[in-house]
Amino acid sequence: MIVDTTNSDSDLNETPGSLPTRPVRNESKNAFFVDPNEPSSDGADLKAIEGAVRTILAAVGEDADREGLLETPARVARMYAEMFAGLHSDPGRHLAKVFTEDYDEIVLVRDITFTSMCEHHLLPFSGKAHIAYLPDGKVVGLSKLARVTEEVARRPQVQERMTQTIADLIEDRLSARGVAVVIESTHSCMTMRGIRKPGSLCLTSAMRGVFRDDSKTRAEVLGLINHSA
Repeated sequence: MIVDTTNSDSDLNETPGSLPTRPVRNESKNAFFVDPNEPSSDGADLKAIEGAVRTILAAVGEDADREGLLETPARVARMYAEMFAGLHSDPGRHLAKVFTEDYDEIVLVRDITFTSMCEHHLLPFSGKAHIAYLPDGKVVGLSKLARVTEEVARRPQVQERMTQTIADLIEDRLSARGVAVVIESTHSCMTMRGIRKPGSLCLTSAMRGVFRDDSKTRAEVLGLINHSA
């Protein structure tokens, strides 16, 4: 097991008799995160989003000034800033700190939950990512694979591109001998509109290096991903 020792609680602010609190970054009013590992939402123009939401409400026949909708534009603006924060950051930064390790077998983290936004209808798709890689002399903290997934998810996209982006980042930043990424998710644009097929599941995969070139190694990693305890 690889123990992730980065981002420990040693940087917490403490005063005698008080509970430890994480340091708060000096952020603008557009920022919502105090965790330095979180992507910043400073790139979002909240006022522009609010105006656009008011326009949409009027266009569908609603009154944006009625009591129940008065704060809706601001809420939606903050939600979009959070959901799309990955547009303004480099998810690969989570893979910068590595550890030299003489380990050359598969490292796999399964069932990394995420929610992203389909760029076709701006409706969410949610599911799980399974990430495996074959190290070439260096490994990364396991939580960093989840952080990469979370940050890549925070942008408008299609699932196919999300899968490839995660695989390319890990292959490039870790110089891994092989990378396998499998994503399974449910898309709101299929379940709540259009064809309306609840329960339908979309599966995508991206194989790099030996997982792509060697059928036996690919079968091994897919067997581990599909294994149920």
